Amino acid sequence: MKQLLVFIRKEFYHVFRDRRTLLILFGLPVVQIILFGYALSSEVKNIGIAIQDNAHDIHSVQIISKIQASPYFTMHGPIMNYLDVERRFKEGSIKCAVIFPVNFGKDLYRTGGAQIQIIADASDPNTATILTNYLNNIINDYQQQLNPHIKITYKIIPEIRLLYNEEQNGSLNFIPGVIALIFMIVSTALTSVSVVREKEMGTMEILLVSPFKPVMVLMAKAIPYLVLSLVNFVIILLLSVYLLDVEIRGSLLLLFGESILFIITCLSLGLLISNVTNSQQTAMLISMMGMMLPTLLLTGFMFPIENMPWIFRVVSHILPSRYYYDIVKAVMLKGLGFSYVWKETLVLLIMAGGLLTLALKKFKIRLS
Repeated sequence: MKQLLVFIRKEFYHVFRDRRTLLILFGLPVVQIILFGYALSSEVKNIGIAIQDNAHDIHSVQIISKIQASPYFTMHGPIMNYLDVERRFKEGSIKCAVIFPVNFGKDLYRTGGAQIQIIADASDPNTATILTNYLNNIINDYQQQLNPHIKITYKIIPEIRLLYNEEQNGSLNFIPGVIALIFMIVSTALTSVSVVREKEMGTMEILLVSPFKPVMVLMAKAIPYLVLSLVNFVIILLLSVYLLDVEIRGSLLLLFGESILFIITCLSLGLLISNVTNSQQTAMLISMMGMMLPTLLLTGFMFPIENMPWIFRVVSHILPSRYYYDIVKAVMLKGLGFSYVWKETLVLLIMAGGLLTLALKKFKIRLS
């Protein structure tokens, strides 16, 4: 046991002496959590909008005030004519325009009702759809305030309830995926160079003559990164709760235990990569680039897996990050217990055992 502790301490020294490793270990997670939490949000905010008010009555002014008060729009100067609308769309200064007709207030009380023209930039169809829905909601809300007591026969009014994210906080969609991405990249990348570094530095012979068993050597190389990854996990949770206003609904103990299992899976994958490559550059390239894109694309937090062709849905099942992402969503955001995530936990446990067995087998071959 004393020899194992000495070997673990040696690996800690390797980590703290390498500034690049420390940057990857602690700098990358903080940057990613802030970037995904703030910049890469699925919400549409601060969109440029301009209005041509040909009516100049109380109703058009009140609707314009509501649009101006909305956090989703940034009001630009008034539109003079249709040529001005086209010019602003071409310049990219606005993404949406609203035009009130001359007799808007008078038409509002007629049988046919009044019309408002909404023009949106559909070069990004998703954004255009969201913008028009925002404006429709604002207009419908104003109409409801204008006629609160009018009841229309056979009118169907849907009552919408949003579960688990009532405030529609965009960060809630990204945080579980970012946690999985960070562990998948950082834990895999750092351990992927641990064994091949011994070969490049010429210290593999020391391992050959050491009284350590191969499994003890791999444990000594993995434990420091396990400890530092858990420190990373605590930092990520603190940033999520206090910086991004993410509420942890489920059990912290369960979330912590599942994270340990996922980190061990990633460390085992990194050790396997380290034992099948011959240079640190190759190992780092495989672990970072080879793990980043599949985690981004096939985990489910950037693009729904259900929308993908069947071949990609099948491939996504071999990624540990997919199961961990589902676990974090269920525990952190939905407040579910172990009975809802035991299947994903079992898959991660099998993956961790299989990867560690393969890494140990390859390490024995490398030592022989």
